[in-house]
Amino acid sequence: MNEPFWIWQQPNWPHFSWQAEPLAPLLRACAQTQGRLLGMLGAVGSDTEVQSSLDAMLQNIVTSSAIEGEQLNVGSVRSSLARRLGLNEEGRTTSRSEGLAELLLDATRVHQQPLDLERLYGWHRWLFPSDDNLLARPLRIGTLRGEEPMQVVSGRVDRPIVHFEAPPRDGLEKQLADFLTWFENSRSDASLDPLLRAGIAHFWFVTLHPFDDGNGRLTRAITDLALAQGEQQAIRFYAMSASILDDRAGYYRILESSQKGMLDVTAWLQWFLGTLLNSLEQALARIDRVLAKARFWHTHRSHALSAEQIKVLNRLLDGGDNGFENGISAAQYQAVAKVSKATATRHLGDLLEKGYIVRLPGGGRSTRYHVNYAVSG
Repeated sequence: MNEPFWIWQQPNWPHFSWQAEPLAPLLRACAQTQGRLLGMLGAVGSDTEVQSSLDAMLQNIVTSSAIEGEQLNVGSVRSSLARRLGLNEEGRTTSRSEGLAELLLDATRVHQQPLDLERLYGWHRWLFPSDDNLLARPLRIGTLRGEEPMQVVSGRVDRPIVHFEAPPRDGLEKQLADFLTWFENSRSDASLDPLLRAGIAHFWFVTLHPFDDGNGRLTRAITDLALAQGEQQAIRFYAMSASILDDRAGYYRILESSQKGMLDVTAWLQWFLGTLLNSLEQALARIDRVLAKARFWHTHRSHALSAEQIKVLNRLLDGGDNGFENGISAAQYQAVAKVSKATATRHLGDLLEKGYIVRLPGGGRSTRYHVNYAVSG
């Protein structure tokens, strides 16, 4: 008899095991960071909370598709999400963006509802709307995959490298039913940490690969559902898919090695928790910038500024991709504010005098300025 090659061929599949000791520090770090994030949100106003949630969900949808190599129209997805969150943002939506927004909000805002087969089929239909002309090949939508082997392959046609093979179609209904039963029953399992449950659900479902296409995106939606159930928190402020995308090669590498391994999934859970921690820390930094921005404007509420000065200060305060981590120069101020060189110099001088900004070390044309967080009003 041949030795098992894939994890689902192991005699005790899917009875996973893991080693608690190497996971304990990551679980503690995730729980502490999760607690800090939820605690900080109490200091954020409701409008800012909704906007932060929109940004996180948008990032989650866009990056989950990017992991699969699909580039979405960000504006359309944002408009679809904004409308559902009650935000007045104009923009063109598509059946694709509407379906993706519906899927994520169903997975997170209706986290109390059980995940059954019909709900899963509905998610799959949202992923592939009937009027979507971008499908590269005919798909079975809203039903399980066909009889042909489900493999992930690379290399030459005559010498393919099989990175992964899913369980055969025969018996898939029972395998999926077993997963869904475990997913529902494990919600009340006090002996299973909710974060480990999310990691196991992710690995188990993606290994089943029950659909023709969209398995990765549905896996990450199930992960979001599991995390929302564990937190009892419908609004999402972090995007785990973004952190997975940051280490896309590592994601596929750990999945492949774990799917060719034994039923001990410690290595996978270490990767999963480390990636979750990274996404929580990124969200913490983002919320911290939001609070720092609110404190800054409260401190400086007494001064009158031009629209251009406010625009540039907000860019500096936002940080991240839209900010200027190393400060802003007069030339950059000119470009962002769309003013003349003389006006840029005058505006910066005014902000410097009023204490809004500080001059960073250096001089001449290389002189740069940054927000002055130290001044109190």
